[in-house]
Amino acid sequence: MAENTNAAGEVAAGAPPGMPQLNPDYFGNQIFWLIITLIVIYLVLSRVALPRIAGILAERQGTITNDLAAAEDLKVKAAEAEAAYDKALADARAEAQRIAGETRAAIQGDLDTAIAKADAEISAKAAESEKAIADIRAGAQEAVKEVAKDAAKDIVALMGGKADARSITAAVNARMKG
Repeated sequence: MAENTNAAGEVAAGAPPGMPQLNPDYFGNQIFWLIITLIVIYLVLSRVALPRIAGILAERQGTITNDLAAAEDLKVKAAEAEAAYDKALADARAEAQRIAGETRAAIQGDLDTAIAKADAEISAKAAESEKAIADIRAGAQEAVKEVAKDAAKDIVALMGGKADARSITAAVNARMKG
């Protein structure tokens, strides 16, 4: 065990002390390879990786710009479509009101014609009825005169007198007038 303690605690006689990366004897060589490695990494990144990344970013930016332009165009088209829809709706409402007005006017004209026709028919029937009533009155008066003449003749005969037709007609006519 004494050897293990010695090996762990002390450095062997021919070996360089510590880690080679921290040995100042190798710093020049390490710096040279560090610069070469950084130049190679820079060249690989600047010639291969960064152009690809820049191309992807440019393509993405172009896609975003195109999508925004397309969205703006679609927004304008949607606004135009909405305006056209509103205009068509207003035109349809105006046309519906015009048609309704024409229909109302046509119905009112038909109604006026029907009312005038009905009034004419009612007037004609009223005139016919008045004529019929006048005929019936005239006929009734004639019938009353005839009945009155017959009754007067019978009454005079029952009373024992004799009356001529002319005097009975004159008496009935005078009584009928009032």
